[in-house]
Amino acid sequence: MQEFQDNPPVSPSLRNLHILEVLAQAARPLTATEINASLGLPKPTIHRLVAHLEQEGYLSRQLDGRSYLPGHKLRQMMLGVMQAGQYELARHDVLVRLFAVIGETCSISIPEGGTLVYVDRVETSWPLRLVIRLGSRVPLHATAAGKACLAHMNPASLDHFLRHARLEAHTPRTFTSAWDLRAELARVRERGHAIDDQEFIPGMVGVSVPALDARGRVLAAVTFHAPVQRMPLDIALTHLPALERAASELAALA
Repeated sequence: MQEFQDNPPVSPSLRNLHILEVLAQAARPLTATEINASLGLPKPTIHRLVAHLEQEGYLSRQLDGRSYLPGHKLRQMMLGVMQAGQYELARHDVLVRLFAVIGETCSISIPEGGTLVYVDRVETSWPLRLVIRLGSRVPLHATAAGKACLAHMNPASLDHFLRHARLEAHTPRTFTSAWDLRAELARVRERGHAIDDQEFIPGMVGVSVPALDARGRVLAAVTFHAPVQRMPLDIALTHLPALERAASELAALA
């Protein structure tokens, strides 16, 4: 871990996280001096921060009076992290079941900061495929999942997006007119799914169904992509029941 320097300054909250990180990695009781060996903080600073973390319940002082282990609050946080991991496993199982039906790359994505972010996927082994890296960001207006999310955006947010977004043409089929895109989003809302008819990548089609909460807000989008040579769009749409089932399963996990 990098050594702290007085310049540039490091916030106390980040220093606290680094202290907890050192303790977690050690997996044994550590004194403040041992914790500080990899941090390089001034001695009064490390003792002040450790004392505050103990007072707040994130560290627990051991019987020797000098060393520390995670306190009850930190243990609760650790439990929450493990439970989140179980959610990720259940979420991934939704994709595994969907892939077993379709046999093409299946993904879960969420809207974030005006783009779409892929958070999970099961990738086909076909040589010709769309490779989706986790964390990849793609445009909302040119993808099936993006349009599925936009279609369920609240009206004020959608108006703002359509006024300010750059509707860049990625292929000749991309919606680049705010008017045309708004009309397409109305169709998406009506039919309950969105399509990507070679709008982002030439030769690639996609179908997406949003996973909605009880108030109709998008939690995520479940999508699959395939080369049009292997699966024309009309054939891709025959898999809508499996997509809708996967979206319902994903929503039930929330």
